[in-house]
Amino acid sequence: MSKPRTDVQALVSEAEWEQRVNLAACYRLVALFGWDDLIFTHISARVPGPEHHFLINPYGLMFSEITASGLVKVDLEGKKVMDSPYEINPAGFTIHSAIHAAREDAQCVLHVHSVNGVAVSAQARGVLPISQHSIFVLSSLAYHDYEGVALNQDEKPRLVRDLGDKRFIMLRNHGLLTVGESVSEAFVAMYFFETSCMMQVRAQAGGELTLISPHIVEGAQLQWQQVTKGAGGGLAWPALLRKVDRIDPGFRS
Repeated sequence: MSKPRTDVQALVSEAEWEQRVNLAACYRLVALFGWDDLIFTHISARVPGPEHHFLINPYGLMFSEITASGLVKVDLEGKKVMDSPYEINPAGFTIHSAIHAAREDAQCVLHVHSVNGVAVSAQARGVLPISQHSIFVLSSLAYHDYEGVALNQDEKPRLVRDLGDKRFIMLRNHGLLTVGESVSEAFVAMYFFETSCMMQVRAQAGGELTLISPHIVEGAQLQWQQVTKGAGGGLAWPALLRKVDRIDPGFRS
């Protein structure tokens, strides 16, 4: 027996609904992995189609409460283009709108204030080449200096400049951000980013660190393609969806 369609599902395309389900799952996974920060930080995803419309979390809900139908649809100015009882966090959309507008490949932008990520973002040398996880991050990593809470529209061009064509950007004294051509790609990238930071913080509690050779870091992107058989983050995504479904399939509503 097929599941009844929600009111929102009846109003949007199949492609948009699929994007909503993937994004809601991503929010739940961020909460499950402990990267959330109460109701703060954000994950945005572009709605398939010619319009520059985006989905983002309703401000005030925990990430563990996010559902596909509850996501707020906005334009590049952060204005709602579909009725919703919720507003969005203006500070969050300053960052996301800048990247979505500048990068056509930025189908998903994922930003967290994870404890390990913020800890490393405060370190002068940033991410160190000390783990296999870190080489995939370092091969496409940028940095952006802290300018206060992201409310200033003037910060956008500097953020875009610093990001360039990279997949990972460390926001100094602030947190981590990944860009993906899909929700799955952005999430798996964040898994490697945050895990690299966690490994680094733990390793620094011990003795002298052994650094990985720069030439290995340079070849990491090719190795990533080989390891994932060209599927990138999409290879792990079906298993991650099954994980969320086992815990609480309510994200699909």
